[in-house]
Amino acid sequence: MINHISIGSADLAKARKFYDAALKPLGYACRSKDETSAGYGSDESRFWILKSSRPVAQNAESGLHLCFDAPTRKSVDAFYKAALAAGGKDNGKPGLRANYGANYYAAFVIDPDGHRLEAYCGAAE
Repeated sequence: MINHISIGSADLAKARKFYDAALKPLGYACRSKDETSAGYGSDESRFWILKSSRPVAQNAESGLHLCFDAPTRKSVDAFYKAALAAGGKDNGKPGLRANYGANYYAAFVIDPDGHRLEAYCGAAE
């Protein structure tokens, strides 16, 4: 349904460093970049970060978050670890979320600009 999404960052270099590290375990890489943007995806850019002087302000009560598909539970764990090492903040350790579904395995982090992120795997193991 959604072809692509873009978010703003006050510090594009810092955001690139974060997303390069955090998305790598999920099989996503930077496919396009210049001085104003970076595009990430597996085969083509579907997630964009744009340099912005006024990115959307952090708001934990907004309900807004972005969820990335993960191929395995181990990749969810690796996403979480890489995101924290690259400057992200914990927003929910990796684990099963039985209230979301029997095999809903996810981790939650907050990026350096305050965007809330999730990595999710629905595989049984």
